[in-house]
Amino acid sequence: MNLKNSSIALVGFLVLFSGCSTSSYSVKKVDQSTVVKPKVIKKPIEKSLKRKVAIARFTNEAQYGKSALFGLNNTYKAEKQATDILSAKLTRTNKFILLERDDLDLINKELNYQKLDSMNIGANYLVVGSITEFGRKNLSDTGVFSRKKVQIAYAKVSIRLVDVKTGQIIFAQEGSGESKSEAGTAFGVGKHVGYDSTLNDKAISAAISSVVDGLLSNLLNKPWRSYVLSSKKGNVIIAGGAKQGIKVNDEFNVYKKGETIKNPQTGMNIELPGEKVATIKVVTTFGNTYTDEGSVCRIVSGNIAKYKAKDLYVEK
Repeated sequence: MNLKNSSIALVGFLVLFSGCSTSSYSVKKVDQSTVVKPKVIKKPIEKSLKRKVAIARFTNEAQYGKSALFGLNNTYKAEKQATDILSAKLTRTNKFILLERDDLDLINKELNYQKLDSMNIGANYLVVGSITEFGRKNLSDTGVFSRKKVQIAYAKVSIRLVDVKTGQIIFAQEGSGESKSEAGTAFGVGKHVGYDSTLNDKAISAAISSVVDGLLSNLLNKPWRSYVLSSKKGNVIIAGGAKQGIKVNDEFNVYKKGETIKNPQTGMNIELPGEKVATIKVVTTFGNTYTDEGSVCRIVSGNIAKYKAKDLYVEK
C-alpha cells in the first residue's frame, strides 16, 4: 500500500512540475510563416508602373527612454527602426521606387510655406510618420512552487501620405502592435530570461503592419504620372524607363497642365484638371538608374508641337 501511494504521489509531482515550467513568445499583428508548403501555381506577372515614394524619417513623440531620471539612459532609436521597417515592407512589394529623406524639418517647413517647386524630393508622394506611443512593462506571477515572468512591448504609430505636388495630406492612419514573451520556473527549475530587446522591433513591426495595407491601397490607386522632357522631330522623350516598369509599346496620355489658382476657402494653391492633347507609344527606353532613365516615344494621336515641355505631363 505504501508503494502504491508513493507512486501516485510521484506521478502527481511530475504533472505539477511539468505544468508549472513554461516558456513562450507571442506577437500580435506580425506576419507569420507556415511550415506547410502549398503547391506553387504560376500566375502571370501583374504589370504595374512604379510610383516614386519618399519616406521621411519618423519622429518619436513617445517619452519612453527620453528621461535621464534615476539613471535611465535608453539608446534604442525607435524612430529609426520604424523608418527602416516601413521601407523594407514597401520594398518587398516591388511596386515602388523608394527615396529616404532624413531632413524632416526642412520638408515640413517647405510644405508649410508651399515652396513645392524647390523641394527637389524627386518623388510623387511623401510618407511622414511618427511613433505616438512606445513602452515596456514586466509582469510577474509568483506561486508557492512556481514563478512566471512576462515581458511586454507596445507601440503605436501614425502615418500620413502627402501629395508632393500639392502639399495636401491625402491619407492618414494610426495602428498599434504588441509583442510579449513568457518564461517560468517551477521548484527552481525552468527557463530564466533577462531583458529581451527583440520585443521592441517586433512591437514596432506589428504596428507598421497594421497600417501598411491602407497605405499600399492608397498609393496604388493614384494615377502614375511622369513628365515630358523634350519633343523634337516627332519624338517625345519622357521621364521614367524600365526601372519604373515602362516597356516598349506601352501607351500613355499626354495632358496640358491645368491652370493653378488659389482656393480662397483653404488658402492653398490647386491645379485644375488638365486637358488631354495626345497619346504616345514607347519606342525604346534608356538609362541605368531611376535618376537618369527615360523613354523615347512617338505620337499616336494628337499634337503637342504648340506646347512647351514644362506645360505637359504624362499620366496612366
